[in-house]
Formats: sequence, C-alpha cells, structure tokens
Amino acid sequence: MESYLQSLDDGWSIYLWLVVGGMIILAVIYWIRWGLKNEQFDEDIKYLVFDEGDREKMTPQEYAKSREVNAAQMQSRERVLKRQENEKQQDK
Repeated sequence: MESYLQSLDDGWSIYLWLVVGGMIILAVIYWIRWGLKNEQFDEDIKYLVFDEGDREKMTPQEYAKSREVNAAQMQSRERVLKRQENEKQQDK
C-alpha cells in the first residue's frame, strides 16, 4: 500500500482531503437534521429539571415558565410516543 501511495503523482492527497471533508459535512448536516426532527434544540430545557418542590426557590415568573415548559414537553413526549407506535404498526 505504501509503495502504491508513493507511486502516485504529487497533489493527489488534496482529493482525499476533499472527499473526507465532504463526508464530514454530510455527517454534520445529517445530525443537525436529526436534532431538529427530534426536538433537541430546545433552549427552555433548563426548566425541565424543576418540579413542584422547587416552587419556593423560584420567582413566580420562573415557576410559571417551568410549568409551561413541562406541560409542552409532556405533550411533545406523547406525540413522539404516538408516532413511534404508529410506525411500529405500519411495519407489521
């Protein structure tokens, strides 16, 4: 293999780097698309760690926001679970 690589003309490695770079870009695009499809880019995720016991530690606005985000997350979870169930039904 080494003798083959040394027998190639100068400048061949740039094509290898272009192919590898293209593959990296495609992988990044795929994972960003996956993240968007699976709701991974949620800036309000920080509110999901709070529960009813944290009410006295938060301002009323923060608490209201945490409950709103939690309710939206539960709706999203139900929607995703229903979609997964429908996909399993279709695969049968």
